[in-house]
Amino acid sequence: MDGGHGADVAPNEDDTEPLPVVKWRRKLAMKFQYHLDRAAPHVLRRWLLTLAVATLYVSRVLYVQGFYVVSYGLATYVLNLLIGFLSPKVDPELEVLDGALSPTRRSSDEYKPFIRRVPEFKFWYSVTKAFLVSFMMTFISVLDVPVFWPILSSYWIFLFVLTTKRQVVHMFKHKYNPFRTGKPKYYRRELSASSSDMTSN
Repeated sequence: MDGGHGADVAPNEDDTEPLPVVKWRRKLAMKFQYHLDRAAPHVLRRWLLTLAVATLYVSRVLYVQGFYVVSYGLATYVLNLLIGFLSPKVDPELEVLDGALSPTRRSSDEYKPFIRRVPEFKFWYSVTKAFLVSFMMTFISVLDVPVFWPILSSYWIFLFVLTTKRQVVHMFKHKYNPFRTGKPKYYRRELSASSSDMTSN
């Protein structure tokens, strides 16, 4: 019989200390997330930074006169994010099919704020990251595929007009405004109510 039962016990994986590279990546991710959280309230500054990054990318593409396929993919990705930013989180047409209520008003006509499918901060972060990644891709010569760029531009403009038109029709059909951030104020109704009270007294 073997009397040393506890001599060859395997170490627990939870007790092993992570590698220095893993610890460094975790620390870097925590710092990055910390700065992202601090930048959340500063909407104007964030978008000015994105504008600067986009200007840098456009200048790079104009300078090298290439990477049109990368630019087309970037523009299509940003357009997809924009549609998600302007769309409600829950599609009203799906709610109608499910027998649910409208995404902006309840049965008692009580106001409900517009909830985006892609929040503003996520929209900003994704757009900025896309421009940064595309800018770095312009330094990889293999990605500079020779194409006739007017065809790509014409196709993207057609896609933009078609997608935007469909989104505007969807907005008017279901009566929601993605640009409204606060509760609407009904001044005329309040004034008419106060005037009726004065006349009754």
